[in-house]
Amino acid sequence: MHSTRYIITFVAVLTMVVALVLSLLATGLKPIHDRNEAIYNKKAILSAINAYLDEKPANMSAAQVQKIFDDQIQQEVVDMKGNVIEGLKAEDIDMAKEKKKPLAEQRLPVYIYNSPEGKVYIVSVRGSGLWDEIWGSIALKNDFNTIVGATFDHKGETPGLGAEIKDNPKFPEQFIGKTINDESGNYVSIDVVKGGIKEMAHQVDAISGATITSKGVAEMLDRGLEYYQPFFENQKK
Repeated sequence: MHSTRYIITFVAVLTMVVALVLSLLATGLKPIHDRNEAIYNKKAILSAINAYLDEKPANMSAAQVQKIFDDQIQQEVVDMKGNVIEGLKAEDIDMAKEKKKPLAEQRLPVYIYNSPEGKVYIVSVRGSGLWDEIWGSIALKNDFNTIVGATFDHKGETPGLGAEIKDNPKFPEQFIGKTINDESGNYVSIDVVKGGIKEMAHQVDAISGATITSKGVAEMLDRGLEYYQPFFENQKK
């Protein structure tokens, strides 16, 4: 029978070996993880312009996604005054980290897709759902008013309820054709309403049974799209 000292030493050594192996695996796999995450994010962005693509981004290979970004996507980063910040790419911006900064210091990513019908501007929004953060990509025509596509995601919304913002394609499809400005050109955003749409141009149906998540999407859009208004105005000049 082994002594207590032997057992303690064996367990300590084994623990250190396992910790070392796990650390090496994590370090070695990080580049692969980072590449996969980048492609996942790019697919989500492209999903907002699904109508312009021959194939759904979810079915594309990593090479196909990257080719579209290389050939047809222009990336810009803007400050809260709408000015383009030189030397940065939109994909370098982590919206979760930006959200923690003072408002005046936050930076916003802009993806510009060069379609045969003209430029399409894809902007990013981030907010809070029932349990955790929610976010999305909104694609606008070059009138900076008409939505041509949208995609949403979440960190921990309830399956079958709040998670429907991502899992149910009918929810983001509602945003296509909606406008974020009223007839006078004033910014009004898009509201997510329960109990029937009254303003067809600026409202979509809420998710049944997910009131808080639906309100979170509405607030996220109202605030997030307003952040881009100075940039939109600069582009119109």
